[in-house]
This record gives sequence, structure tokens and C-alpha cells, in this order.
Amino acid sequence: MFGQTNFRKLGTWMEAEESLAIFKIPGGGALPRRSGCAARTHAQSRASSLPERLNMAAAQAVEEMRSRVVLGEFGVRNVHTTDFPGNYSGYDDAWDQERFEKNFRVDVVHMDENSLEFDMVGIDAAIANAFRRILLAEVPTMAVEKVLVYNNTSIVQDEILAHRLGLIPIHADPRLFEYRNQGDEEGTEIDTLQFRLQVRCTRNPHAAKDSSDPNELYMNHKVYTRHMTWIPLGNQADLFPEGTIRPVHDDILIAQLRPGQEIDLLMHCVKGIGKDHAKFSPVATASYRLLPDITLLEPVEGEAAEELSRCFSPGVIEVQEVQGKKVARVANPRLDTFSREIFRNEKLKKAVRLARVRDHYIFSVESTGVLPPDVLVSEAIKVLMGKCRRFLDELDAVQMD
Repeated sequence: MFGQTNFRKLGTWMEAEESLAIFKIPGGGALPRRSGCAARTHAQSRASSLPERLNMAAAQAVEEMRSRVVLGEFGVRNVHTTDFPGNYSGYDDAWDQERFEKNFRVDVVHMDENSLEFDMVGIDAAIANAFRRILLAEVPTMAVEKVLVYNNTSIVQDEILAHRLGLIPIHADPRLFEYRNQGDEEGTEIDTLQFRLQVRCTRNPHAAKDSSDPNELYMNHKVYTRHMTWIPLGNQADLFPEGTIRPVHDDILIAQLRPGQEIDLLMHCVKGIGKDHAKFSPVATASYRLLPDITLLEPVEGEAAEELSRCFSPGVIEVQEVQGKKVARVANPRLDTFSREIFRNEKLKKAVRLARVRDHYIFSVESTGVLPPDVLVSEAIKVLMGKCRRFLDELDAVQMD
């Protein structure tokens, strides 16, 4: 925490450094002594500009601590958030709704059927992590909860088979269903989906006698999710068009059979959240990282430019021809993975500063296919809004008491 006491220490240290620098020259030695009016004039000009330079340097140091997480050779600096009221003298860090709305933004970088990458700028790590945790554990989906096994003569035990079935993502909009009451043994059309799986393996009578390929010798020897059949309950057939209720992928292998073996069972799917069981999690992964900030502290030219480019991920450092010389420049720091390979290079490690922007989060969301990723993010926002409302209601109730 960089409070007023530490701020004074920084000023004292910088003043001492500046005082020493006044009497030093780049080539070594010291500046010649002045006498009389010349000395007084020089001292006055240096004294008048010194506070300005100290204030500027101190402001830059504070701004770096507030906005950047710096990656060094042997550690990471400025890891804690410090921009809260009263921590910095002269800074107004009180909550301001208008300022937040001005600085906050969400930029969609890439989106397809199952994945989404977007930037969330102007928020604290606690809020960013809340989005991530909600996506993982609190956005509801439909998943197999109960398996009624009529016949299972495969080598897969009933409990293992039921567990495998529970992890199959089901393509069904959970917003159209209700949570099932725990006391209800039988589901209804508003809270349950029903699937039937019935597969029996037999020999292929047309297989060649000398064949050893199971795909040729046996029929239905592999049980896939495409063998799962949706059985509508109540008026579900009228509400959901054919093909909308199904496993997300039809080529997931469930079990393997041999002639005479059979799997015959009934599955009940219910609405749930990942906090109760991981099978209800709507995302394969949901993560974020801070935006990389790479700064060249000095010009890097010639072969050193090529060497610098190889220390980073492809596309981060670009080598250009400027007046017949190769010159390195930062092209796209977003692509960097921060391997910190640059710190292995003794010649170049002091030419670059590695940092991350503290309030710029790059989110990556990969859906399991149950819902589009943009819908998952919208639902996560609704869940967070609901938490905020409940918290405010609790505060109001406490104040009334």
C-alpha cells in the first residue's frame, strides 16, 4: 500500500538521486564548479525545476502502481489493487457512477457457434472473477440426473454407465424449464426431459469368415449418443420441434458391446447448476487474463531486432526496414503469452518492460454446446444482478431493524 508516508519516502529518495545527478556528467567525473552570480543563477534554475520533475516522476510512479502489474526477471510487482479511497494523497478514488460508466466497456473480439472472446475494461478483479465463477457454476443447464437401468449386460458397471451418461451435454434451453422439487419422484413436462437408450449387439451374418475387424464382424457393437431417443412428456412434442431436444454431439462413445450384450435404460434430465454437480456446468472453459503491455525502453536494431522478435510469441514484435536498418517495434502485445523468455537474453532483457493492464480483462468462453456463448454471458450477468438485488434487500432489512 502506497500511503502518504511511503509517498514522502519516495520524494526524499528521488530528491537525493536528483541532487547527485546534478553533479554528474555522462562521461564520468563532475561538473565544473561555478562561482559568484553564475553559481547562484544555476542553482536557482535547478531548484525551481527540481520540484516539477520530482512531482512528474512521482506521478508516473504512482500511475504505474495503480494501472500496471509489472513482470520482472525474478518476480511480479504491483500485484495488489491500491486505488481505493484514502490510499493516495491527492487522488479522489471515491465511487463515482458517472466515471464508472464512462470508463467501463465491453468489446467483442471473436465469436462463433461455441466460443467467445471479449474484452471487459474498467472493472476490478473481484467483478471479473465473479463473472468467471458464475459461468462455471451458476448458469443452469439440463443434464441426466436419474438413470433407470432395465438391462445392462455390458462390461461397464451400472454406476459407471450412469456417471458417463450424466456428463453428456444435452441441447435444451434451460430457461424453458423449472427446477424439479426434490421430493418429486416422477417428473413432469415442465421440469423433466426423458431419453431412452436401447442397443443390442449381434453378429453380422454377411461378414467375411477371415475378417478380424469388429466393425465388420459385429452390428451395433459401439453405443453412441445418437442412439439416445427423446421421449416427450405431456405436451413437450407440441412445444419443442423435432430435433431441438437431443445430445449436443451424436458421436460420443458411451460403451462397447459384443454379441449377446445389451444396454436398455431410461434417463431423466433435470435443471441444475454446476455448484451442485460439474455435469451442469455450461462451459468447457471460462477464463480471463490481463491485457499484456510491452514497452521498448530503447531502440533495438539490426540482428538484435530479429533476436528480440524470437523471444516473444509470433506477431508480438515486428521487424521493419527503416532507412536501410532493421528496427524492432511492438506490433500486437495481445498475442503474447508472457513466457518471459526475454529475461534469458542478457543483452536485451533491459531493453523491454513487461507489464499487464490492471483493469483490462480478456475473457475466453467456450460453451459445451447447450447454449451459444453470448447467451451464457448474458445469463451470467443476470445471475450477478440477482445477487446484487438480494444483497441490497438484506441491507435494507437490516437498516429497518
